[in-house]
Amino acid sequence: MPAAFPFSAIVAQDEMKLAILIAATDQSIGGVLVFGDRGTGKSTAIRALAALLPPMRVVERCPYNCDPEAPEAALCDACRDTRLNGGKLKVRKAPVPVVDLPLGATEDRVIGALDLESALTRGEKRFEPGLLARAHRGFLYIDEANLLEDHLVDALLDVAASGENVVEREGLSVRHPARFVLVGSGNPEEGELRPQLLDRFGLSVEVSTPQDLKSRMQVVRLRDEFERDPAAFIEKHKRKDGKIRRQILKAKDTLDQVEVPDATLERASQLCMKLGTDGLRGELTLIRAARAYAALEGDESVEDKHLKHVAPPALRHRLRRNVLDDAGSTTRVNRAVEELFGA
Repeated sequence: MPAAFPFSAIVAQDEMKLAILIAATDQSIGGVLVFGDRGTGKSTAIRALAALLPPMRVVERCPYNCDPEAPEAALCDACRDTRLNGGKLKVRKAPVPVVDLPLGATEDRVIGALDLESALTRGEKRFEPGLLARAHRGFLYIDEANLLEDHLVDALLDVAASGENVVEREGLSVRHPARFVLVGSGNPEEGELRPQLLDRFGLSVEVSTPQDLKSRMQVVRLRDEFERDPAAFIEKHKRKDGKIRRQILKAKDTLDQVEVPDATLERASQLCMKLGTDGLRGELTLIRAARAYAALEGDESVEDKHLKHVAPPALRHRLRRNVLDDAGSTTRVNRAVEELFGA
């Protein structure tokens, strides 16, 4: 595989980097949607983070990257049967997967289908895992998510809600775990995202091309240096990447110990009520994102400063259209945060 650009070397795009770190710390947040200009480092940041994370323990020869320490309910059928029959699951280490979901992919390619070669040559009905199986415990990246076909959106919604892929076709009945961080990107000028899929993304980030001369020069200089000698460039940023890796691992270990006081929960609910968000998913995401951010910062409890920092990415894509207010969603969130929390 080609070398990934170091995460610590990505210039600017601070909100996007933080959102990705938060989603990697707590996968229950529901992934990240990144909307903005082309060539602003969206896919680079995802691959950089995946390369930054330490290799994960997987069951050897398991096509679903099952965790050997996971409970039986979270294993595929083959790994579960092996454990129930007293067998020992062989373990190996594998890099965290980043799977691209191309726009032209068929439903069979995404969710899996009958292995035609086995069916035709040996008369066996075998399941050929799809992209969702490969993405389990990693990242599923959808470029131009707003152009994704409706039938693929429906399949993703089902799996994102349950964490399990169910295939019933051609006489096959297969269930396998499919939990991943869903990352979508796109250009809003090319079409809107379906509301059902939009709501499934925990965080939404807006990125743009840097407008200051210093940042643009630094981006070009670093990218050119990386492409001329990737190994030397990665080694140069190894220490900074290691610091971020340790920060993520510590945050994942301490996440459950971070407290969410009633006062903080009340403030989160007040903010969502003020903005008129539909349902309670906004509040859940806001609290989870603030808790993950607090864990990344090494704090023991969630405070107003954490809520204020994560409110825009957690809520901007959950606002109803207001014909009497032509301000953008980010402006509306920031305005509500200032009114509720103060400057």
